[in-house]
Amino acid sequence: QVQLVESGGGSVQAGDSLTLSCSLTGPGLESYAIGWFRQAPGKQREGVSCIRGNERGIVYADSVKGRFITSRDNAKNMVFLQMNSLKFEDTGIYYCARQWGPCSSSIKETDFRIWGQGTQVTVSS
Repeated sequence: QVQLVESGGGSVQAGDSLTLSCSLTGPGLESYAIGWFRQAPGKQREGVSCIRGNERGIVYADSVKGRFITSRDNAKNMVFLQMNSLKFEDTGIYYCARQWGPCSSSIKETDFRIWGQGTQVTVSS
């Protein structure tokens, strides 16, 4: 059974950094693109980043470009989201998700079939 589990969330001050981890079970991690999404209270879920299995294609939302970095270690079945210079607007529940196929420029959540439970990130001004 394939599972994704996020960890690393917490409460920080604006300007701080956090690194989220997504641990995956099941075979063939290298064959799948992994996306990061977030959802703030009262708002729609937003695509944050997407990284392809071969690491040759990475997409970021404009709101995090230049501040967030996603990476993966397929040997350890893990994907990471390094978040720097955090802002209050980054607050939300962060999810990792898996898809079969390339990363679209818009990081469409409908492309992703399997989701983790989410981890809370709270940024205080």
